[in-house]
Amino acid sequence: MATEKVYPMTQAGKEKLEQELEYLKTVRRKEVVERIKIARSFGDLSENSEYDSAKEEQAFVEGRISTIETMIRNAEIIEEDEQNSDTVTLGKTVTFIELPDGDEESYTIVGSAEADPFEGKISNDSPIAKSLLGRKIGDKVTVQTPGGELNVKITEIK
Repeated sequence: MATEKVYPMTQAGKEKLEQELEYLKTVRRKEVVERIKIARSFGDLSENSEYDSAKEEQAFVEGRISTIETMIRNAEIIEEDEQNSDTVTLGKTVTFIELPDGDEESYTIVGSAEADPFEGKISNDSPIAKSLLGRKIGDKVTVQTPGGELNVKITEIK
């Protein structure tokens, strides 16, 4: 029997997934069914691109619902670790400067289910996060990225 993947996430991340799931089930599903119904009324389904498009969208929505349900069912909530506030762990925001130029960047390390680089949330599976986890303020770290090596110094953890 295969064990299912665990999805580490913050409580806020889980709540966001629950909201998306509710929206998909109550709103998007109904919209897609209505699109299929309208497309069927156009006649011959074998040459009906509207129907094909609506069916593809339905498959996507149902797939996303299934994925979110699995993530929620296997969620592992990241608890605040006050005693270990000087070490980079899941749920913490890490600020570092790139060496030698000094560009400063901050990221919150979260589980893959709630990663959003545009909001400054990176997955614990990303090369940067993997290199930073377990490190402390002042540590100099070499990060192996697809674009080459990146040398950084951790300046803040919160």
